[in-house]
Amino acid sequence: MRPAQHYLPSLTTPFIALLALLCCWPLWLRAEQELVELPSADPELYPFYVDDDFTGDLDALRERKVIRALVTYGKSDFYIANGEMMGIQVELLRHYEAFLNQGIRRDVDKVKVKLLPVNFDQLLPYLQQGKGDIAAAFLTATPERSKQVSFALGNAQGVSEILVSNTSQPEVTSWGELSGKEIHVLKGSSYVEHLKALNLTLQIEGKKPIKIVEADEHLLSEDLLELVNAGVIPRTLIDDYKAQLWQKVYPQLRLDSHLQVSREQKLGWAVRKDNPQLLDSVQSYVASKAKQGSLLGNMLLNRYFDQTAWIADLDEAQARDRIHRYLPYFEKYAEEYSFNSLALIAQAFQESKLDNSKVSHRGAKGIMQLLPATAKQMGINDLNDPEQNILAGVRYLDWLREHYLPMEGVDPSDQMAMLWAGYNAGPSKLKQMRKLAAEMGLDANRWFGNVEIAAGRIIGSETVRYVSNVYKYYVAYSLALETIGDS
Repeated sequence: MRPAQHYLPSLTTPFIALLALLCCWPLWLRAEQELVELPSADPELYPFYVDDDFTGDLDALRERKVIRALVTYGKSDFYIANGEMMGIQVELLRHYEAFLNQGIRRDVDKVKVKLLPVNFDQLLPYLQQGKGDIAAAFLTATPERSKQVSFALGNAQGVSEILVSNTSQPEVTSWGELSGKEIHVLKGSSYVEHLKALNLTLQIEGKKPIKIVEADEHLLSEDLLELVNAGVIPRTLIDDYKAQLWQKVYPQLRLDSHLQVSREQKLGWAVRKDNPQLLDSVQSYVASKAKQGSLLGNMLLNRYFDQTAWIADLDEAQARDRIHRYLPYFEKYAEEYSFNSLALIAQAFQESKLDNSKVSHRGAKGIMQLLPATAKQMGINDLNDPEQNILAGVRYLDWLREHYLPMEGVDPSDQMAMLWAGYNAGPSKLKQMRKLAAEMGLDANRWFGNVEIAAGRIIGSETVRYVSNVYKYYVAYSLALETIGDS
């Protein structure tokens, strides 16, 4: 038996049976390519520029022939589908590149817009440090942010930040009724800034402040809505147009639109304070081509924020029964092979919904969905036995770790994410993903925003979505346990 090592944060597991509420299957929005005629050239990824700090204005950027756009990897802004980069920010940046190069005939003379995927809370710090030139996201121009960067506004306007709650939560008529209670919000977002301002008002009134919980850095606002829908977290804040979209998808969301921390906001891209030429260029583009209400702006907003995908549900009682039944096996083999039991359960839920009778069209069997030939290599012959099935899956993860993912230089959470990717796509594909990531200038030791980009290039969205789903289940389980522990 190996000494105990935890590849994700260690948590106790007595309450996992209550976690069957987490039964949503996130689906990515689908874009209809024919809605907008796009420039033929696709943007490229130039992540190695992250290490090349540069703060020059548009004249210097034209000389370099490169503008680096910082983007976040998510359901609508930037994602990979069938090996291609898609998303509303991707398409806006394509059109901005065409706008920049109007009248320039030779390709060698044109400026190229390159995409740098980062976490949301890195957008403005990286911009200010010179690791990127444009923060390409729908950012609210708050007073605090406006001290740090300049905004080209108009991509979306008239936006309010509203409270969204699970329908099981009591309805509230004022912010004071949430005094002392938790609101989970996107890390580094304007929601944090506006809640802090609201707390000052509550304190003046002699009330306890609202507890602001900044989410895991890999989760976006849409992910938090999914967790609210599942009942894992009680409430969050989000822009009203996003809330209205996702309410069509998640039936357990209640939009408390009367509770706003800001209203009538304008959203847009950000550039550095000392880049007035770039600011003028981006603002001219937004005003003429991309603003809300323009032909392009309306088409893109409709494409990405007016289409929905429906979520398949899992029977809660059935899930509770299965978790109760199989929990001892997960805990046993997680300890023996130095894994975290919650990480294993999250993966098993994604694989089979913990249904040991499930057989895939390829012949993969049971809770961990392994092929009999693979299980045999792990020393297991009876995949019909739930304990043996779980053991086979854990041994396979351990084998992947030993032969394809040495621990040195890899953060534990990234290692677990890449093991999930290898489990889903196969060990040779995992090796290819990391090799391509290095060739693209990405960090081959990091999954989020790095190897996952290469995975999208090689395989398409399946493995990226698989890891994203498992990771969200894991985070959700952790949150549920913390909530139970605090109650």
